[in-house]
Amino acid sequence: MTHSILKALEIIAVLGCASSAFYYLLCHWSVLRFMDEHRADEVVCDAPPVSVLKPLKGADREMYESFRSHCLQDYPEYEIIFGVSDPDDPAIDVVKQLQREFPDRAIILMVCPKKLGANVKVSNLEQMLAMARYEYLLVNDSDIRVPGDYLRRIIAPLNQKAVGMVTCLYRGAAGSTLGSRLESLGISTDFIPGVLVARQLEGGLHFGLGSTMAFRRADLAGIGGFQSIVDFLADDYELGRRIAGLGLRVQLSDLVVETHLPAYDLRGFLAHQLRWARGVRDARTAGYVGLVATFGLMWGIFAVAFARGAPWSWAGLGITVLLRVAVAIAVGGFVLGDRALPRSLWLLPLRDLIAAGVWVASFFGHTVSWRGDRFELKNGRLVPFHDQTPDVN
Repeated sequence: MTHSILKALEIIAVLGCASSAFYYLLCHWSVLRFMDEHRADEVVCDAPPVSVLKPLKGADREMYESFRSHCLQDYPEYEIIFGVSDPDDPAIDVVKQLQREFPDRAIILMVCPKKLGANVKVSNLEQMLAMARYEYLLVNDSDIRVPGDYLRRIIAPLNQKAVGMVTCLYRGAAGSTLGSRLESLGISTDFIPGVLVARQLEGGLHFGLGSTMAFRRADLAGIGGFQSIVDFLADDYELGRRIAGLGLRVQLSDLVVETHLPAYDLRGFLAHQLRWARGVRDARTAGYVGLVATFGLMWGIFAVAFARGAPWSWAGLGITVLLRVAVAIAVGGFVLGDRALPRSLWLLPLRDLIAAGVWVASFFGHTVSWRGDRFELKNGRLVPFHDQTPDVN
């Protein structure tokens, strides 16, 4: 009986290795397709005026330099609207400093007094929209740093009527902590490869990335405005999905921006990963369940254990690891230009095993912690807890 169980587990582990190897090859194919499509791109843009909307809460690492990069754009006319919900938010002082340095730039600071739903970020966006003057809108996260041609390259595809949203890939600039480095490594070697694979398998993107979402005001109105997603955790996913639902294309730009990650300790890193995992689980359930077939290192270790160290199992583990590292280098190095990747690559086994553990843990609970608040997640919607006790999940 024990022998039969071990044999069954061995077969399952081998199938996991095979599915992971196939997924890694699919990642390489997706990278080649992405790079080939953008190799000869030329930026041709009528440069319509743009309203950049940046909802804020708290002061992030290197926030000022990230804001400053938006003020140095080679673009004829745009405004930047910052929105906070708390009149004492420390981000306000950072925005005021920016206004002093760039007095000729249209920089607007808005305190958003209403709480229109559980997602305060989206609640702020809905109120900030009333202040925006232009038809073309761009939303990105507070910690995003961009190059000088950012607006030209992002807005250019919106000159095509068939394009409803432009989004872009990003890499993480890690702090000195282990949690921050693991977070950055996961972006470059796990999350972004998954985005590129989804784009190929689904015939294009059908969601947005919070690093950048550019779209027209009319199309936003067509999905019911920001108000329609004000209770969703994965607001970037929902916004892109609903604009795609209008029959418009979500365009993935060849531009890569940088996000400056907090100095996560290990607990903070795990909490962030669990929140993200549960958000994806609710937003893309089938694809999320299918991730079990991509945890190559875990399956390789299981194969060695259940095969009792048979030589073929070690060879299978070695091949799986080589393919995994090749994906990390192809995406993190060649697509994203992550210069920190070589120094962090040795952490990849640890990061992948943690990811498998978080995937399992994500199915045992529905609570998430987000910027100090605790919520229950129901079908992707945030339901606030009135009792703000520590989250034990």
